[in-house]
Amino acid sequence: MSSVLSLFSPNGELSTAISGFSARQAQVDMAIEVEKAIEEQLPLIVEAGTGTGKTFAYLAPVMLSNKKAIVSTGTKNLQEQLFHRDLPLLKKAIASNRRAALLKGRANYLCLHRLAQHSGNSTLLEKQTLGELTQVRQWASTTRSGDIGELKSLAEDARVLPLVTSTVDNCLGKDCPDYEDCYLVKARRNALDADIVVVNHHLFFADMALKDTGFGELIPEADVVIFDEAHQIPDIASEYFGEALSSRQIHDMARDIEILHRTALKDAEQLTKAAEKCRLLCADLRILFPVTPERGNWRKMLSRAEIQVQLSKIDDALKTLYEVIKLHLGREKDLDTLFERVTESRRKLAILNDPNQVGVSLWYETTPKHIVLHLTPLSIAKKFANFIEEPKRGWIFTSATLMVDGGFDHFQRLMGLEDARTLGLDSPFDYQQQAILCVPRYLPEPSSWDMKKTLLEVAVKLIDASKGRCFLLFTSHAMLKEIAGKLEDKISNPILVQGTTTKRALLDEYVKNKRAVLLGTGAFWEGVDVRGDDLTCVLIDKLPFASPDDPLLQARIEDCKKSGANAFASIQIPQAVISLKQGAGRLIRDEFDKGVLVICDNRLITKEYGKTFLASLPNMKRTRSIELATDFLRALNQSKKEQEEETI
Repeated sequence: MSSVLSLFSPNGELSTAISGFSARQAQVDMAIEVEKAIEEQLPLIVEAGTGTGKTFAYLAPVMLSNKKAIVSTGTKNLQEQLFHRDLPLLKKAIASNRRAALLKGRANYLCLHRLAQHSGNSTLLEKQTLGELTQVRQWASTTRSGDIGELKSLAEDARVLPLVTSTVDNCLGKDCPDYEDCYLVKARRNALDADIVVVNHHLFFADMALKDTGFGELIPEADVVIFDEAHQIPDIASEYFGEALSSRQIHDMARDIEILHRTALKDAEQLTKAAEKCRLLCADLRILFPVTPERGNWRKMLSRAEIQVQLSKIDDALKTLYEVIKLHLGREKDLDTLFERVTESRRKLAILNDPNQVGVSLWYETTPKHIVLHLTPLSIAKKFANFIEEPKRGWIFTSATLMVDGGFDHFQRLMGLEDARTLGLDSPFDYQQQAILCVPRYLPEPSSWDMKKTLLEVAVKLIDASKGRCFLLFTSHAMLKEIAGKLEDKISNPILVQGTTTKRALLDEYVKNKRAVLLGTGAFWEGVDVRGDDLTCVLIDKLPFASPDDPLLQARIEDCKKSGANAFASIQIPQAVISLKQGAGRLIRDEFDKGVLVICDNRLITKEYGKTFLASLPNMKRTRSIELATDFLRALNQSKKEQEEETI
């Protein structure tokens, strides 16, 4: 009997140590396959349906293997859950002395050097930022980890955060006067000494693409790499295998130069003048684009004369700044680092100014104040396949949403994992008894004007039947705002809308207020776990096809067509299927959950490809009648009411 089989057996260590633990067959099957992949040092892809218990299924073999492992997750929340809850439970159950470490990206750790810099230059800060800086300084005197996440009073997008954390650009590394006390250095040393290191995908790929330092020492040492929420990897890896340059980076560079001039280099006024010119020219580039934030094709923009003129001015200004800094090299470590940042910005600008490159998408995106230029490879398959080839180690890719129409072809093709072993495990939940999928009759076409009116009517019926307790998930911010505005006049329930505060705060308020309705877009389609009576209905406005004007998608479609393939079938449908599975997965989170999933898109019925979407969803009861769906919700509420009365 293998050690994993023993661990998960009815009388095994997990059942003995964890109250109520009972291994499911799918969980055991996955654990056995993970154990094999670790021993044989091969790649394994596993789709494990919700409720399989995949976390223990991959952590247990790692714990028993005595090999160094990196576990990479999709979010910081999942990272912390693994480290603070799941790993300690397993460790205690099997009496393991294996050491685990939690490692986040550098933006999550306080930088003592930058804190000191900005504390001495508070005249440059706005009143709100100054108040935030005071909070950081008070917390800095007591923290042991330096993890900014401890500062619960700060908003996730607080303006002070970039001022008191470092980037790979502005970090002085071993030349920093605070190097020995650096929280990031301590966290990385701790990770180097650990047997299991819990990271997130962004950190893993930032390092893999050699855009960060220090963590790179960990990957060569690892015998096993596990990616949870692996469906996110293709997009994240593409981002890090490309190039990006933003006007915000130039702006931050100019601010850092001004601080240096005011403190250590008061005789070098030309530094500030040269940096300020770069900043202003980047701001002028942003003005050439519409006020409303957008994404677009950068190749097309490069053909516009006024864009080329502005880029030429920015290039000249960066060259001047380069020459001015060069005159003062060696006087201050921070300035030497800034010289490298300017050099890197010039290199990136030259690459992003070349429209003749093949195999990449050149695109831009604007925010209200800034512009970001991107170069993204159209495929990472070859690069990633080469990366995992040597040295040999176990690679585990797992998620609840990797398969499309019963197969892994889409994910394997994207990642260059055609030869990987695969395993599909169904959820243990009884979806036929627990849930109903409703595609209402008489729906207008998704793009028609009548759709807004229909969506509103359906939403009001569902909210009334479920007494709130609904997620309304949208594929666009525009539709979300429109429905949110009109719902206010139709219902008395509290309406919680994505974007009005942080995701965490919205979820907390939703769970606390038993009549609330939550409206969200992409951020709420995955990584949200609301169980029991708190969520009995999920409405999805339409099939989540990526926006056709997305420049990266356009480039991939064009590239696909050149190879003679069907871009809609091989790119757009699989992406949308995986997104829909994520959104649908919010409804049933455990074996006692019950609820209704409503998808307001008649293409599920009228189009041939609708069968692919339906085949990829859990096997729920299906209906076209919104009345049957609302009757189910009312019955759930009645049952809950009767149970409450019995306990009184």
